[in-house]
Amino acid sequence: MRLVTFLRLGEPRLGAVAGEQVIDLNAAYQHMQESAGTPRARELATAVLPPDMVGFLAGGDQALAAAREAVERMTSVDRAALADKGIVYPLQAVTLKAPVPRPTKLILVGLNYRDHAEEAKMKIPEEPTLFSKYALSVIGPGEAIRIPKVSDKIDYEGEFAFVIGKGGKDIPRERALDYVAGYTIVHDVSCRDYQMRTGQWMIGKTFDTFAPMGPYLVLKDEIPDPHTLDLTLRLNGVVMQHSNTRNLIFNVYDLIAYMSQVFTLERTGGRPMKIVQVSPAAPYLKTELTPLPGDGRYKLTVTATAEAPFGRSPTPILVKTDLPKGGDLSLTVIVDRGIVTTPMK
Repeated sequence: MRLVTFLRLGEPRLGAVAGEQVIDLNAAYQHMQESAGTPRARELATAVLPPDMVGFLAGGDQALAAAREAVERMTSVDRAALADKGIVYPLQAVTLKAPVPRPTKLILVGLNYRDHAEEAKMKIPEEPTLFSKYALSVIGPGEAIRIPKVSDKIDYEGEFAFVIGKGGKDIPRERALDYVAGYTIVHDVSCRDYQMRTGQWMIGKTFDTFAPMGPYLVLKDEIPDPHTLDLTLRLNGVVMQHSNTRNLIFNVYDLIAYMSQVFTLERTGGRPMKIVQVSPAAPYLKTELTPLPGDGRYKLTVTATAEAPFGRSPTPILVKTDLPKGGDLSLTVIVDRGIVTTPMK
């Protein structure tokens, strides 16, 4: 499945590409629930299959299963009828943004292609050279890269990227792909004079707009081996770079194991979903909001009684709570005859 972030009425939405069309996954799932007569179908769809990429990745296996179901159902019906419902759009008619518009971490590896290092007559590194770009460097495909006023020493590099779908620390090399959601491409734009001013590369790499990304996030099940992929960069139609991920000095397994020794790899985004609903099961729930140390942080405890009609599978229970300092706390709680506590601010 190829996922995209596209704009609908100026709002970023999660979509799946099917041929020459884009399926709005959240809208498709809502339509499925409405057709089945499910109460509060809109709120349930937002909880199970969020409308944005960050929420989708945070939703884990449940969101992925719902997305697959939505695509399967939408490809078996008359898509022309769905166009009027805001569910299916022509691919050429939508504006595609970066598939992951605001990653929590954007880590890059310098000099990681063996053929590139040999061509430059540089020593093959024994450990990865890591640097980062900030989220404001990320733009979508076709958006303009802004040349800074302070330099014109701008350079290009096409990069293969993997997107973390499950957080972890000290990840064994052999389990690395368990933590990957999928793959995309990133243009690693550099300001070479700033990059070379010191031994730290980041300042020359993280100018605003210096990381065009996408257009697709291809889920990992479509790419069983990420180390057999061609990567080509063209400038004005002329091939300037060509390599294959088999030439990576440090591959996906190496990098995930190496980086997770140092810092926790987070699933992209990881923020709570913004849901407002009181579900039919609310009479079976008891909620308690307890202040935590620090300003404005609380622990929400949700208890399901033994009479709660949830069955064997966890059921999404959507709770809205007024914070003592004003405003609303909206979140999704999965309860299976137990207690869930969620600290948040």
